[in-house]
Amino acid sequence: MSKTVLILLGAPGAGKGTQAARLAQALGLPHISTGDLFRANLAGGTSLGDRARSFMDQGELVPDELVLEMLFDRVAQEDCQSGYLLDGFPRTIAQAEALEARLEGLVPMVIDIQVPDSDIEQRIVGRRMCKECGAIFHLTFNAPAQEGVCNACSGALYQRKDDTAEVVRTRLEEYHQKTAPLIAFYSERGGVSAVDGRQQPDLVFEACVASIQGSGHGSSHGVNS
Repeated sequence: MSKTVLILLGAPGAGKGTQAARLAQALGLPHISTGDLFRANLAGGTSLGDRARSFMDQGELVPDELVLEMLFDRVAQEDCQSGYLLDGFPRTIAQAEALEARLEGLVPMVIDIQVPDSDIEQRIVGRRMCKECGAIFHLTFNAPAQEGVCNACSGALYQRKDDTAEVVRTRLEEYHQKTAPLIAFYSERGGVSAVDGRQQPDLVFEACVASIQGSGHGSSHGVNS
């Protein structure tokens, strides 16, 4: 079986988390989020988590080297041997180059979920996450059946501190400066599939699946909707 590495790109609020969870399930691949990796290592008291905490406690950014070490530790595990889906990584060209070296010639499948900046603020401010299982909802586009309660596990929903209007412009500026150049980086290597993220989540998912199947990856992993 060929190995599939799927990378989702897109601005904050483009819907990467929602689509990543669905695509990982459809592909039968582990969904690897750098945010989840941080939380797991910190909560588990691992040596990697302790090293990350030493930077965070001093108000410093965790260096790329440590982020990469956490990621590579995760993808070396047994469940990642046939591939994995990356959500929120890479964020910079330097991270992409480090991943490229790790993949040793394997070209990842890259999907860019495109949403105009003008739509992003509404999306981010309305987003809610489950404290228990991490499911993502939106007050307008994907509202929970019961206000403030997760459909999946009945956990409490909350708004992340960085999902407020005040930080949207800063996050978008950083995305355009540091992460958007990855589109050109991967276009030069194997191509990037652009998906219109303004559609309803089901339609975005269908477009992502069509991109994967068109690349020849879908059949070997049994993608289904």
